[in-house]
Amino acid sequence: MKEIIIEKLYKIVKVPYEFLFKNAAPWEINISDFINLPDDSLGFHLGCFLLKYNLEPQPRLEEHDIYHVLTNTGVLVTDEINMQFYLLGNGKKSPFVFMVIATGLVFYPFRFKTFIESYKKGKQAHQFYHLDFLKMLPVPLANIKSTFNIY
Repeated sequence: MKEIIIEKLYKIVKVPYEFLFKNAAPWEINISDFINLPDDSLGFHLGCFLLKYNLEPQPRLEEHDIYHVLTNTGVLVTDEINMQFYLLGNGKKSPFVFMVIATGLVFYPFRFKTFIESYKKGKQAHQFYHLDFLKMLPVPLANIKSTFNIY
């Protein structure tokens, strides 16, 4: 039941959030473009992630799925909350991050220790949330993770 409430909240705030905070142009790229990149690339792994979870790239929100790939995070509600704690630790401070974290603390207080562990991992990584990921799609995923100490 919690997951349904949280997913409804996400759908309610997604459109105004995009309008107010996401001014970047859509990437104009599809899953087959990602899959056609080298097998070790960030873009190829992004394509695999999208296929695995039966998702489509979200225009102007493409970097969100990149965060999932970089942090090796699934798509369950608790996975999303953990990832947002990781991103907060990495320095990302956006209304979406704070909304997800607040929701996580309200609905999943018993997971606080796990959330804090994700936050600490994000702190240990070099800041990456602000990178131009579109330009990095052909770069080997392992190189990015190693360079930015992402684990």
